[in-house]
Amino acid sequence: MDEHTWHKRTQTPLIIASLAYLVAYSWRVIGDLHGLAWTIATVVVLVTWAMFIADYLVRLSLADNKRLWFRRHLPALAFALVPVLRLVRLLRFLTHIPGMKTTAGGVLRTQILVYGVGASFILIYIASLAVLEAERYAPGADITTFDIAIWWSCVTVTTTGYGDYTPVTGAGRWVGVGLMFGGVALAGVITATLASWVLERAARDHDDEEPATRAQLRALIERLDAPTPPPAQGGAPGPERGPGPLGDGGDDRPGG
Repeated sequence: MDEHTWHKRTQTPLIIASLAYLVAYSWRVIGDLHGLAWTIATVVVLVTWAMFIADYLVRLSLADNKRLWFRRHLPALAFALVPVLRLVRLLRFLTHIPGMKTTAGGVLRTQILVYGVGASFILIYIASLAVLEAERYAPGADITTFDIAIWWSCVTVTTTGYGDYTPVTGAGRWVGVGLMFGGVALAGVITATLASWVLERAARDHDDEEPATRAQLRALIERLDAPTPPPAQGGAPGPERGPGPLGDGGDDRPGG
């Protein structure tokens, strides 16, 4: 079995595992579980997380060029570290908007925008759960409810920094660091996508002002280098001349 076949067969089970991870983790944190319920939720979280780590390692081992595969599949590493990010793939149907111009650039921008917004919501939600679990019972903590945790995550991911709520534990601060870096990265991607869309709209109907791309230059060079087809057999037909006054089709000038 190759890496592509393994990935194709495990996509659906891993999406189900992502949902199970999200439900179990949310239940454990928001429900403030204890005893047997906490143990069950924790086992589900750990088992589903182990599934993603194992999937990543198997795909890496099946790859022909492991170094190249690692560089080209960094999102797979993110899915292994944060399993619920795989749920962003469920937003694929939103990338097919009716009436959208189906150019390669338009489709790519739509996918980046949809996946970026979806990843932002998931990142905020997971960070809120993580910081609440770390801070809830810490001495001097002020992030003690889920609504406060959501507020703190939104403020942090947008780099607003009101400072009205701050984590006091080491784990909570590490969650904040990850949220800040993730927010800056997602904001950059979404901003670049919107800027690309605005530039395309501004350049519409002004093709003569756009610089030629490498693909266009390559196509022009190929046309110039293409061999010229040979002329038709017998040469090009000349203008038809009718018979002169002498009836021989010669020169019809007097004295010819």
